[in-house]
Amino acid sequence: MSTNPAEVSVNKRSASDLFESPDFYNMDSLLSEEHKLIRSSIRDFVKKEISPYIEDWCERAYFPYDIVKKFGDIGAFGPTIPEQYGGGGLDYVSYGLIMQEIERGDSGMRSTASVQGSLVMYPIYKFGTEEQRTKYLPKLASGEYLGCFGLTEPDHGSNPGGMVTNFTDKGDHYLLNGAKMWISNSPKADVAVVWAKNEEGRIHGLIVERGMEGFSTPETHGKWSLRASTTGELVFDNVKVPKENLLPGKSGLGAPMMCLDSARYGIAWGALGAAMDCYDSARRYAGERIQFGKPIASFQLIQKKLAEMLTEITKGQLLNWKLGMMMDEGTATTPQISMAKRNSVEMALKIAREARQIHGGMGITGEYPMMRHMMNLESVVTYEGTHDIHLLILGADITGIPAFS
Repeated sequence: MSTNPAEVSVNKRSASDLFESPDFYNMDSLLSEEHKLIRSSIRDFVKKEISPYIEDWCERAYFPYDIVKKFGDIGAFGPTIPEQYGGGGLDYVSYGLIMQEIERGDSGMRSTASVQGSLVMYPIYKFGTEEQRTKYLPKLASGEYLGCFGLTEPDHGSNPGGMVTNFTDKGDHYLLNGAKMWISNSPKADVAVVWAKNEEGRIHGLIVERGMEGFSTPETHGKWSLRASTTGELVFDNVKVPKENLLPGKSGLGAPMMCLDSARYGIAWGALGAAMDCYDSARRYAGERIQFGKPIASFQLIQKKLAEMLTEITKGQLLNWKLGMMMDEGTATTPQISMAKRNSVEMALKIAREARQIHGGMGITGEYPMMRHMMNLESVVTYEGTHDIHLLILGADITGIPAFS
């Protein structure tokens, strides 16, 4: 289905997207001109290609597949991947800003982009052969291919090391069996980076392509969250995977965990974008809504809510920027990334709820973004490491005692 305005129900308020980014501590002074240009171009893209249609897509649980090529065209896929493979060759602050702006539009849209870049392109680039890089990365970067990442299983979410998906060596190919679930992009994916155990129980990554016999991707229906993204399963029934599709650069659970670190970093910025959108809507509405003969922005409790929202957003901006600097230096640790992901999502959920209250009854309608962000963030707080698991990752770093080994 096209995103032509004549064919899609357009939300009037969203169509005139008036978003203004809060910057109470003048964070822009820490950004380069390139950073600001990248952010501006993605913000303009969101205002044109996502904001006018997102409420309709979510109401209908519709994934606009043509957004994939558009994301490729603007460089949202694999922005940190070198240009020789179709990526942007950008730094991690740029990547963060791109994720922030896309999730300001919608978490499901950001999920589509971050899975492609951090969970599909990243492992192929980091752990793949030169042949694999040149075969897959340019098509993934351009949006010709859509990819997905297969780690979570029906009985193994927070404990991915317990996975049962496995492959056996059959001489001229591998035979892959098992299943993955809660996989973003899977129903439309052309390629899947799948993590499975070999005969010795060692975890490896394999590239599985749509069309391989025995490989199917059933769609997950009935979601109340991330409704504009497509989610499904990966099912492997004696799938013959060519040996050249094994990612040889790294094995063990540490390989997919490195991918998740990259994705969690993007989530930290993305959830901040959702919080900023809710705050901006609440600030604007409080100045327009008249009660007792004056704008509700004049009441102390409303000002308290707005002041606390802005404080948390500003703290998140500073934390994310510093983490971006460490990512570029190569010094960021998993616990540091976990702290940022957990902080941003928890903060965004609280701001979405407070902003909804400021809007009163209007806050539950699709004319404003809070309920959609709130429902989306209920998934983001769980996926790629639940809120509690990220607390325990940090707790293990603090105490030296893992609580979930």
